[in-house]
Amino acid sequence: MTDSLTIRDNRTGEEHEIEIVDGTIRASDLKKVGGLATYDPGFVNTASCRSAVTYIDGDKGVLEYRGYPIEQLAEHSTFLEVSYLLLNGELPTSDQLGQWTHDVTHHTFLHENIKSLMTGFRYDAHPMGMLMSSVSALSTFYPDARDIADPDNRYLQITRMIAKMPTIGAFAYRHSQGKPYVYPNNELSYCANFLSMLFKMSEPAYAADERLVKALEVLFILHADHEQNCSTNAVRSVGSSQVDPYSAVAAGIGALYGPLHGGANEAVLKMLRRIGTTDNIPGFIEGVKAGKEKLMGFGHRVYKNYDPRATIIKKACDDVFAVTGVNPLLKIAQELEKIALEDEYFVSRKLYPNVDFYSGLIYEALQFPPEMFTVLFAIGRTPGWLAQWQELVVDKEQKIARPKQIYTGHRTRDFVPMSQR
Repeated sequence: MTDSLTIRDNRTGEEHEIEIVDGTIRASDLKKVGGLATYDPGFVNTASCRSAVTYIDGDKGVLEYRGYPIEQLAEHSTFLEVSYLLLNGELPTSDQLGQWTHDVTHHTFLHENIKSLMTGFRYDAHPMGMLMSSVSALSTFYPDARDIADPDNRYLQITRMIAKMPTIGAFAYRHSQGKPYVYPNNELSYCANFLSMLFKMSEPAYAADERLVKALEVLFILHADHEQNCSTNAVRSVGSSQVDPYSAVAAGIGALYGPLHGGANEAVLKMLRRIGTTDNIPGFIEGVKAGKEKLMGFGHRVYKNYDPRATIIKKACDDVFAVTGVNPLLKIAQELEKIALEDEYFVSRKLYPNVDFYSGLIYEALQFPPEMFTVLFAIGRTPGWLAQWQELVVDKEQKIARPKQIYTGHRTRDFVPMSQR
């Protein structure tokens, strides 16, 4: 065995040789070393699957979808084209993209009963809660989605979900605003249609500025997939039970709802507002070093270099602010980034801006309230979730998720009658 690991069990003196494949060992191989298992909270060094969807090199700041650099896709591609790439492994031809765009556009409308479901939420219901519930409910409208072994049926459900996510997201937004829902306009592109459903009022047709449409395309592309993050892991874990894709994606939305995952850009805005002016930045930096403040939007579990998505979003800010006017928080953000990147405290800890540092500024400039930020994230992430789910379904190595535990509770206690307690 050429690539292998030799383990000496000091409890018994026995040595065991374990094969190394793709820089990993199989955790099940450790069983022969005295029945050992690994303990890895948060899966910080555990691979749960083989995947050909997304490649990340955190040390070099590289992000690729199916081998294509994120920088090239953000500059030259559209969100639906990237969605096709993630789901099929190759960029579409002109005819393939035309058919894919037609299929998605054909499914943008919601069943009226879904609309009735959404109108039943309280006036102050969080849009993410509405999104999660509505996506989960889709499984009851399309019971054939349970037939996940049929490739044609999988394609149909995937198409439906990518098509309906912007409609559900827009309806959730309008509900929170107390405004009437706007139906899709299938004459518009994917992102232009979403903006129309969000912001159209009494005008005959809503025409969004093309620079804003492009910025939204870029934001969706940057969020389309990101390897085995918390929400993708949730989709795969729930999907491993062979449930329908709507239920699996609803689990991903639930994971994204948490502030440690999807809510980071809102935390950045709160931080920038608390800083107030550029004059307060030095004092804030000292507070971070002293453990009294948190620097939000810097650092990443995977990236130990500049997040490549942050570079692209930073450029997109210029186009958006040319239309909407400059967000006054931008100057604070830029100065904070400049000082942090020159400070040895942050450089030595490899704390660089991540995708959330600037995305909140763009969302706010587009007039989205903070509670909509994660909804936008979820819409962009949907094709990635579905690509990962589809990969899981056809992967013969995958089994239903069932991690081990280390039991720390009491053992073999005798029941005490109520009168003796």
